[in-house]
Amino acid sequence: MTVRIEKSGPVWTVIHSRAETRNAMDPGSAEALYEAFLEFESDAEANVAVFWGEGGAFCAGWDLKHAASLDDPNPLSDFAIPADGGDHGNGADIPMGAMGPSRLDLDKPVIAAIAGPAVAGGMELALWCDFRVMEQSAYLGVYCRRWGIPLIDGGTVRLPRLVGEGRALELILTGRQVMAEECERLGLCEYVVPEGHSRQKAEELAHQIASFPQLCARADRRSARRQHGLSLRDALTQEWHNSQHVLEAEGISGAGRFSSGEGRHGAFDDS
Repeated sequence: MTVRIEKSGPVWTVIHSRAETRNAMDPGSAEALYEAFLEFESDAEANVAVFWGEGGAFCAGWDLKHAASLDDPNPLSDFAIPADGGDHGNGADIPMGAMGPSRLDLDKPVIAAIAGPAVAGGMELALWCDFRVMEQSAYLGVYCRRWGIPLIDGGTVRLPRLVGEGRALELILTGRQVMAEECERLGLCEYVVPEGHSRQKAEELAHQIASFPQLCARADRRSARRQHGLSLRDALTQEWHNSQHVLEAEGISGAGRFSSGEGRHGAFDDS
C-alpha cells in the first residue's frame, strides 16, 4: 500500500510511500491520494491535513518510467477536463489530475511537509497545499522542462498567484532547482526547518489550526482563496456573504469568552 493515513484527533497525516522511486507518482498512488483527501474532506472529525512523502522525498513528479511504457497515442485522455469546467464544486465532478488530488478544491486546509525533492508534478502537488514547510535541503523545480512534459496539475495557475508572473515564468522556463531558503524568500514556502523535522513542524501547525473555531477558519480561508480575479468591490461583497453567518454561529460566543478573561494579550493557550 503506497498511501496511508495516520490520525491524531482532528489532524490527519496523509503519507505517500514509494521511497524506491523518491515518491514518483504512478496511477495507483495518484488514485489512492485522491481518495484519501476526499475521505479527509468528508469526515466531520477531521479539520487539518498534513501531506508528507515518506523516505526523504516529497515527490519526484510523475513516474517517467511508467510514462515511457505507455503505448496510448493520447496518454492524457483520462485527465481531460470538460469544456464547461464541471459543476464548480470541490473538483470531484471532473477527472482527477495525473498527480491525484491536484484538482480538488477542498474546504479544509492541507499543509505540505517537504523533504528532498518536490519537483515537476511533485512541485505542483506542493503548490496545491495551503502552505509549505520545507527542510533545509529540500527543493522545488520544474524539472519536467527538460523532458517536454507540460505542467498539467495546476503549476501554471498556482505558481504565478504565489510569486507573481515574472518570477513564475522564470522558474517555469528555466526549470532550475529552487532550494528551501530561496523558496522562503520568494514566498514558495512559509517555514524552513532542520533536516527530518518537516512532518513534526507541519503537524504542530496543524494542531494549532485545528484547535480554533473551524467555521470561522474555513470561511476566512475560503474568502482568501476565492477572491482571485474579482474586483475589490466584488471581493468585499463575497467576503461579507461568505462570513456573516459565522459571526452569529461562533463570533458572539468567542467574544463572550474573551470578556470572561480568555486569550488576553494575544495568548492562544487558555490554560
